[in-house]
Amino acid sequence: MNPFDRRSPGLTRRHFLRTGLIWGGLSLLGSSLVNARSSPAVDLPFERGRRPLVAFPQKRPLMVMTTRPPQLETQFHIFNESIFTPNDAFFVRWHLANVPTTINLDTFRLTIRGQVQHPLSLSLQDLKRDFQPVELAAACQCAGNSRGFFQPRVAGGQWGNGAMGNAQWTGVRLRDLLERAGLKPNAKQVRFNGLDKPVLEATPDFRKSLNVGSVLEKEVLVAYAMNGKPLPLLNGFPLRLVLPGWYATYWVKMLNDVEVLSHMDQQFWMKDAYRLPADPCRCSQPGELISTTVPMGQLNVRSFITNLENGAAVHSDQAVTVKGIAFDQGYGVDQVFFSSDGGKHWKAGTLGKDYGNFSFRPWESQFTPVRGNSYHLQSLAINRIGESQRFSPRWNPGGYLRNAIETVEVKAV
Repeated sequence: MNPFDRRSPGLTRRHFLRTGLIWGGLSLLGSSLVNARSSPAVDLPFERGRRPLVAFPQKRPLMVMTTRPPQLETQFHIFNESIFTPNDAFFVRWHLANVPTTINLDTFRLTIRGQVQHPLSLSLQDLKRDFQPVELAAACQCAGNSRGFFQPRVAGGQWGNGAMGNAQWTGVRLRDLLERAGLKPNAKQVRFNGLDKPVLEATPDFRKSLNVGSVLEKEVLVAYAMNGKPLPLLNGFPLRLVLPGWYATYWVKMLNDVEVLSHMDQQFWMKDAYRLPADPCRCSQPGELISTTVPMGQLNVRSFITNLENGAAVHSDQAVTVKGIAFDQGYGVDQVFFSSDGGKHWKAGTLGKDYGNFSFRPWESQFTPVRGNSYHLQSLAINRIGESQRFSPRWNPGGYLRNAIETVEVKAV
């Protein structure tokens, strides 16, 4: 049964029971999560890094950080299998625990309202029929990706490096919708809301806003498909905002409300949450009093080695190919350098196919190890305006923006 067929528009109770997960009571998930020691699990390389592997609806087994709200991390080896992250392996991050388990497409509407000349109420079919479809490759990365590696440790979800993914997104341009609605001259920001709701009335609804100029960029989509298929429910079915180059906090899922504001948004998720020190590096010293903050912004430059895990053995006295991915906020990756000795010496890697400025970019290099020696493999990406990864991690109390050079240690046998 297709759980998103109009005759069964959502995830059925039977579908949920088959997975051993009932979202109404995720505090008691069954032995697969309660007794993590007896479950398949992954140990991430930091304190309290053990993660059970559980297959949620429409997902293969992913690393579970929390279940209420759902936070699922992609196993890192998956990034070596394809430049596009499979839908069933794409990471999941919700902020509120009341996530709908059924969506009725017959009644679902996307509203465009506020400071517009002609408010709109659009069905999914309206979007597909009346607006030009657009496909775009773009990486989506949680602002807290890699937070578990911060030292000193910071509060928040302790992600490894797998709170990211890359997909071919299909949808309509947000600016086409706003042009149809007609922005009023006093339009200043656009606020986005989804169908997820807080458990407690006192918890602020999750809404995010951006300046009008940012959302009118041609790459900003209201997406209904990823990698050629409808969005998985956990990734925002039936619609999600796709903001290439921006951190995933702005990529609102189950998008159903777009409100054009005449003022700067002062609600909790903009004024208080996802803020960074106003220092140009967006960093601070542990214990430092931070008086001024700025909102979360765009991605920084990152690269990873994907085909070798830390502690792996490699064959000696023959060339070993090292593969990886790199991405940035949309200028495009220009170079990736590789080091096999912990950054003492670097050589240019070879870039693979360019899928667009917002996509993961594959790269590779080679080195010839000597039997018995250990090697500290690193990669350093530089984008087309000269921005590069950091040689040492920046620190901030939110655990955001990590883009330090990562190290994979291997031994030649």
